[in-house]
Amino acid sequence: MLPVFRKIFMDDKPQEKHKMHTRRRAGVALAAMLLIALAASAWLWHGRSKAAKIKETGAIQVVSAPVAQNDVPVRLTANGTVSALQTVEVRPQVSALVKAVHIKEGQFVRKGELLFTLDARTEEANLSRAGAQVAKDRADLLNAERNLERLRELYRQEFISQSEFDLAQNQVDGLRNQLAIDQASVEASRVARGFSEITAPVAGRTGAISIYPGSLVQPNGAALLSITQINPINVSFTLPERALADLQQALAQGEVPVSAKLDLPGQSDMKGRLVFVDNAVDTASGTIRLKAEFSNPDNRLWPGMFVTVALAPRTLTGAITVPVQAVQTGPEKKFLYVIGEDSKVVSLPVNVRLIQDDIAVIEGIAPGARVVVEGAQNLRPGDTVAEPEGKGRKAEDGKGVEKGGANLKNASKQ
Repeated sequence: MLPVFRKIFMDDKPQEKHKMHTRRRAGVALAAMLLIALAASAWLWHGRSKAAKIKETGAIQVVSAPVAQNDVPVRLTANGTVSALQTVEVRPQVSALVKAVHIKEGQFVRKGELLFTLDARTEEANLSRAGAQVAKDRADLLNAERNLERLRELYRQEFISQSEFDLAQNQVDGLRNQLAIDQASVEASRVARGFSEITAPVAGRTGAISIYPGSLVQPNGAALLSITQINPINVSFTLPERALADLQQALAQGEVPVSAKLDLPGQSDMKGRLVFVDNAVDTASGTIRLKAEFSNPDNRLWPGMFVTVALAPRTLTGAITVPVQAVQTGPEKKFLYVIGEDSKVVSLPVNVRLIQDDIAVIEGIAPGARVVVEGAQNLRPGDTVAEPEGKGRKAEDGKGVEKGGANLKNASKQ
């Protein structure tokens, strides 16, 4: 009996420990739930008390922003087409067989890089013949000059006549001219031999190659290949003719920066400069054709691509700006709801000069005032307003509302 009793007693001890551990965990969980419930109740009580306070005072909830004063670049945007700076067709200057092709299709080549080698045996022979003729002319000229010197001495001693001496002098002059002609023939043969080595006239990317070693090429035949220069590269676009005066003034002061962006995710703006303004406005569309040049070392821009072009030829200095949501449309003109010191709003008519990047440039209000950005649809002049804490309003340090201030900062950087 004793061993059995001891076994039962020892088996019950772990069970008691497990029950105690379970009860302890349940107590901790219950305490955590009570804390969460108390926090939620406090939050609800705070919100209800605040709403009740606003309801008692009759204030309407709004979000406001300060009226700022900044220099705002007036940005113009357009759709542009990427075009190569230049495209060169490579053609042979002599009729010959292709001896070697030193490049591949679609390869980037440097200016002066060897592209093709033609069979130059005929030009080599012509150059050798012209060189031999020059050597013969020099020998004949040297003999004629020695003969002239002998005749000059005889002419002084009056052993020969004037006509004989003049004939020897004319022979020397003729040989000198013949030597000059044959030397020019040597240079021409050397140039013709140089045409057997075709090099790249510009740096760029090669197109399709339609010839191979052994092909016969001729000056009046098809081009051997084309080379397109893509670094730097151009972007062509058009702007309305009303922007022409601002563009001309900006160009008179210096370079006009231009930015281009591909319609692809994660692409940053590329920086360039305006290089061309057409000499006439298109009467059919009322636009002016422009070109901007961009550095393209990584080949992000490719001929034929479409990009979005932006430039800012002029800047509004000291412009009064507000978030565009603050501008309200009335029956006659635009207006703002301005918050007074007594938290009451008044309707103030304004003139809108420009809307750009969620920012409105206006006239008719002084900087520093606070205007209603959100909640204006519920307002009437003379209403009392209040702003929920942490709901878009910033401190009176010039930072503006969360959205409007950020856009204004971006616009100032343009």
